[in-house]
Amino acid sequence: MNIRVGIVGISGFGGGEALRLVAGHPSFELVYAAGEGSAGSRLVDRFPGLPARLAGLTIEKWDPENLPELDVLFASLPTGASAAALARVPKDVKIVDIGGDHRYVDGWAYGLADVWPAELEGKSRVANPGCFPAATLTALAPLLANGLIEPGNILIDAKTGISGAGRGGADSRFGYAESNENLVPYGLLKHTHMPEMATTIERLSGGSAAGLVFTPHLVPMTRGVLATIYCRGRATTEQCLGAARRFYAGRSFIRVTDTPPQTKWATGSNLAFVSYAADSERNLVIALGVVDNLGKGAAGQAVQNANLICGLPETAGLDGMPVWP
Repeated sequence: MNIRVGIVGISGFGGGEALRLVAGHPSFELVYAAGEGSAGSRLVDRFPGLPARLAGLTIEKWDPENLPELDVLFASLPTGASAAALARVPKDVKIVDIGGDHRYVDGWAYGLADVWPAELEGKSRVANPGCFPAATLTALAPLLANGLIEPGNILIDAKTGISGAGRGGADSRFGYAESNENLVPYGLLKHTHMPEMATTIERLSGGSAAGLVFTPHLVPMTRGVLATIYCRGRATTEQCLGAARRFYAGRSFIRVTDTPPQTKWATGSNLAFVSYAADSERNLVIALGVVDNLGKGAAGQAVQNANLICGLPETAGLDGMPVWP
């Protein structure tokens, strides 16, 4: 089966990761690459390691009303830049929006693929979760679904690699000199991922997420997200691990581990690692979630979602091992 694929925002980190995965996919054929500042460039000049069969592609100016014949479009655009443009894409083109404009928007399925895969089958518009929600919600879902923690008392302390900020320009605040040997909290009390995390916590638990606190931090590494999540609950460590193993039984991309996960375990993959530590006497549960912010946190989950909406095996093009070391 040949499925004709386009990627807009291909020169960014998320778009580039989507390109890498699509290039190795058994059913996807990349026929359209689009961008803004990179329009007119040869794709191979931007990505010298490109497979020879794709070397003839040129990055086109992004124009949603003048697309070639496509089956699936991956949109990797900054938050705020995709809503109006994607509304003009023909209805028969399936879209996976890696950006933030369509999360919990009417007409768009929320693509938390490992938690609600059945909700995505047959859909034509999917909003990818953000990278922090991918790590956080994957770890929390089994606990919330089984009533092991209180949904209204959750504190998330998350760390992300520099690529999560996007590629940026020459004057970016995320260059080497600014980021190296530096640890930066940001987005306090108003981060763009807060609404989707709160909404999903309430969907999973049936309760209020009014007490949710989320503090992200930028750390000097290229890729990875580690979310350490503090919750109130009387469960034991064994109960939490058992709930997660049952909840994710048969799910290809979730690894439930007895030991705390590390970001490097997921590098270059679509895997998510979750683990738990609990002290029932202190009414404390610590949940940990790890993903590659460009993999499960962006392009990996986007390809997983595209597989589901196209009726393909969920693991198609995604079953490679993480990069190590």
